[in-house]
Amino acid sequence: QVQLVESGGGLVQPGGSLVLSCAASGITSDLLAIGWFRQAPGKEREAVSCISGDDGNTYYADSVKGRFTISRDNAKNTVYLQMNSLETEDTAVYFCASASIVVVSRDSCLFYGSEDWGSGTRVTVSS
Repeated sequence: QVQLVESGGGLVQPGGSLVLSCAASGITSDLLAIGWFRQAPGKEREAVSCISGDDGNTYYADSVKGRFTISRDNAKNTVYLQMNSLETEDTAVYFCASASIVVVSRDSCLFYGSEDWGSGTRVTVSS
């Protein structure tokens, strides 16, 4: 089982930037694929971005393409989500997650099997 801990959330003005971190511990390896998800008040959880563990594939939701960048530091067992040009619509609780099998392509991020989730970090974009 993998333990995931998110950090880096906070209050930022529209147009600002934040970097979220997802630190993994437990049974980990540099092949662990990670996904970032978010859930805004009254809305369903949605996949924001994912990164594969082995081939470097990444996925971005259309709503964040060109503004968010996902990256990983395997030496630190950490995945980052650089968020630029933040909009009020980005306000949500952001979670990182992994699963037994994660298939990442440019068009999708699919989870199969048992899943591990962090407890989330809140991002508020407001003036």
